[in-house]
Amino acid sequence: MGVQPPSDDIDDGPDVVEFGIAALDAQITDLDIEFPVATETLVSQYGDVSIPIDAAGTELTLREVLDEVPRERFENEQELLNTLHPVFEAKREQSSRSIIAQLRSLVPF
Repeated sequence: MGVQPPSDDIDDGPDVVEFGIAALDAQITDLDIEFPVATETLVSQYGDVSIPIDAAGTELTLREVLDEVPRERFENEQELLNTLHPVFEAKREQSSRSIIAQLRSLVPF
């Protein structure tokens, strides 16, 4: 997912702020993960990678997301993304319900 950041009349920023599965997809490309890959390998090599889960900047590590799924191996990138997508959505929904998250959404930064 992604949203357009607030406009500050300066055009040197990103066009879209990626979060959730879209942010993970971009990071997989940057990390050069080779498939098939074991969950254990993802955790040991990339577990500390932070992934934003909402437009407010709330983040989870890849380790935290992988802990939520009972998979031991991913055959390809699409299988990984499809498996982790519901976890990102659930975590985003949980974080948006907090008072702090609601206040953050009201203040443009």
